[in-house]
Amino acid sequence: MSSALSSNVESLLAFWAEAGVDASYAEAPIDRLAEGAARLKAKTPAPPPTPLRSSATAARAPDIGAALTEARAAAAAAEDLEALAAAIAAFDGCPLKFEGAKQSVFFRGVPDAALVIIGEGPGADEDQQGAPFVGRAGKLLDRMLAAAGLTGRVFITNTVFWRPPGNRTPTPTEQAVCAPFLQRAIELVNPRMLMLAGGASAKSVLKREEGILSLRGRWFEWTPENFGEGESALQPLPALPTLHPAFLLRQSAAKKKAWADLLLLTERLDRPER
Repeated sequence: MSSALSSNVESLLAFWAEAGVDASYAEAPIDRLAEGAARLKAKTPAPPPTPLRSSATAARAPDIGAALTEARAAAAAAEDLEALAAAIAAFDGCPLKFEGAKQSVFFRGVPDAALVIIGEGPGADEDQQGAPFVGRAGKLLDRMLAAAGLTGRVFITNTVFWRPPGNRTPTPTEQAVCAPFLQRAIELVNPRMLMLAGGASAKSVLKREEGILSLRGRWFEWTPENFGEGESALQPLPALPTLHPAFLLRQSAAKKKAWADLLLLTERLDRPER
């Protein structure tokens, strides 16, 4: 070994010695791959986290069967729309009430309207103001109603009366526990027909599975619960599904279809009653 190389090796060894290295090899060979595999095998997957649910939330989670019975009784006892609004606000049977909603959202419009418009559920603006269809979609709806000559002739509500988290579509269960209040509202208003805005509304009210693009522009008959059993004086009503104004804001080309639906409805609404 040359003196220069020897000097370099000595310098390197001195460096590692100062760093704390006192041996180049272990006394016995170690299979690092096998050692790593053993460590991985020893690790067991962590169990999935259990969703946190406070005792208060658990205590408030409604029994759906009992909630539906309570809703029917509370709705039937309401003598007018003011009493019905109070019954809805006091009702604890809809899970949405405890999922971040600020308040119940019942209706806006005239109490003896010829037309009841039923949307899906309140959004952020509605939750803030306590009235349905007051945001961008509501403003579009109002412009359409004005153009069709329906201003001051409608009663506007939804299938559920509390805002779903994140403006998601209300579930069939949430709609079902609110349905007695919706039916009682229709009974108190006593309109000539219904307009169903959006797929969630049309499917829930008409008990159908088709999408809104298939249902829109076609007349259906809405039959109230327990009709023919002597429990409701409310008669079946013609119902026309149409596209939700929020959809029209996203798909402006569809406004032509919604306008055709509205003209179809207005023509029937303005026919002389026999």
